[in-house]
Amino acid sequence: MHDIRLIRENPEAFDAALARRGVAPVAASILALDAARRDVATRMQESQARRNEASKAIGAAMGKGGKDTTEALKAEVAALKSELPALEEEERRLTAEQNTALAAWPNLPDAEVPEGEDETQNVEVSRWGTPREFAFAPREHADIGPALGLDFETGAAISGARFTFLKGQMARLHRALAQFMLDRQTEVNGYEECLPPLLVKDEAVFGTGQLPKFAEDLFRTTDGRWLIPTAEVSLTNAVREQILADAALPLRMTALTPCFRSEAGSAGRDTRGFIRQHQFEKVELVSICKPEDSEAEHERMTGAAESILQALGLPYRKVLLCAGDMGFTARKTYDLEVWLPGQGAYREISSCSNCGDFQARRMNARYRPDGAKGTEFVHTLNGSGLAVGRTLVAVLENYQQNDGSVDVPEALRAYTGGLTRLVPQG
Repeated sequence: MHDIRLIRENPEAFDAALARRGVAPVAASILALDAARRDVATRMQESQARRNEASKAIGAAMGKGGKDTTEALKAEVAALKSELPALEEEERRLTAEQNTALAAWPNLPDAEVPEGEDETQNVEVSRWGTPREFAFAPREHADIGPALGLDFETGAAISGARFTFLKGQMARLHRALAQFMLDRQTEVNGYEECLPPLLVKDEAVFGTGQLPKFAEDLFRTTDGRWLIPTAEVSLTNAVREQILADAALPLRMTALTPCFRSEAGSAGRDTRGFIRQHQFEKVELVSICKPEDSEAEHERMTGAAESILQALGLPYRKVLLCAGDMGFTARKTYDLEVWLPGQGAYREISSCSNCGDFQARRMNARYRPDGAKGTEFVHTLNGSGLAVGRTLVAVLENYQQNDGSVDVPEALRAYTGGLTRLVPQG
């Protein structure tokens, strides 16, 4: 949600920043609502003040025996009293409209964010690792996986498209990846392990920006709750409606959870294989920090995600997203794209975003700086550390052998019960 004071102070700069994200000018309409709301609020305050003043004057008039004056004052008080509810209702209506307008538009991009409309204009920042040279033509995971326990047919038969059933050694490798990631984020990178709810209320998905604009991307239950699309929703909302102590920041939380997405806007994309699923697991990273620390925290979080790929020996590149490709709540985002030799391409495996105070305003999440009487909004950050299924895909493709087997990366072997290689079954 945007700060109305910043729009009042510099509407041209606000419109110019949104224009970088392809949004037509909206400051004038927001300020018109704001002016109408402030006008009603002023009239309401004036009416309340005059009612109080007239009420006090009634006693004085009665004491002087001024019957006509007393009756006139009583009539005025009655008129003001009957007028106030309508003004209060109008003020509530205009406030709601203004808040809706402030919540409707995406976050303003950071000055460092490059110009651009889509992923073709993202900027590569760095690369890590050298893609393996194969003595055979590497295959895609969807071709390798079925013989190893990646069962697309059973998943589809049970639940439909974009669901997969993992069996035996494949399920074990998936579990090993998840536990390895969670252990590293907690024991090495300093995130606190959490086990948050998977079902959340409207306020939670509004707070992190999925509602109201992206409702179609979510699954809703019959009682009105929402299945989380990522643990970002639950973890970030852990501080909603709170005032945190300066000394409590930063908060760094992580969780391994199932995630549920309708993939409404991805028709025809990645329909084959395990990359884009309705249900998947992910280790999420969330940081809550002071405004002056969020840029450094963003770099730290991205490094925590990178450390997983490096430990697994998976080549990747780090990309700074352009203004037109960022998510709704982000002001700056790094994507990590892992090398998939079967596709001969880098594919997204993690997205780490600094949201500034955008989500905090929606959640009313604040902190009190040391020695200050007032409060400030915290900054929130989120990132994948990592998506387990996509990491599984990367392991299958990068560690595949000519006979259809897949070596287990050294870093995972403490988690696989002695399993060092996935071998085709049957």
